[in-house]
Amino acid sequence: MDEMQKTVLNYVKNEYLEDEEQEVGVETPLISGGIVDSFSMVSLKRFLENKYKIQIPDDKATPKAFDTVVSICALVRQYVK
Repeated sequence: MDEMQKTVLNYVKNEYLEDEEQEVGVETPLISGGIVDSFSMVSLKRFLENKYKIQIPDDKATPKAFDTVVSICALVRQYVK
């Protein structure tokens, strides 16, 4: 797990998990698994944009792109210089 994956995973755990015992990893389905909803996805997108000083186009911020930490990091890396 690289630094970006750790950062995103920690954010998801701290912001969206109610049960601290729930296991979440970089391949855990976040949206399709019910951990992140559409409202939460917007706040996650905002967090990523602020943290990495990027702008993610709305049409790229899809539920599929935000479904796992791995897919989120792949999306972010497209915009990080």
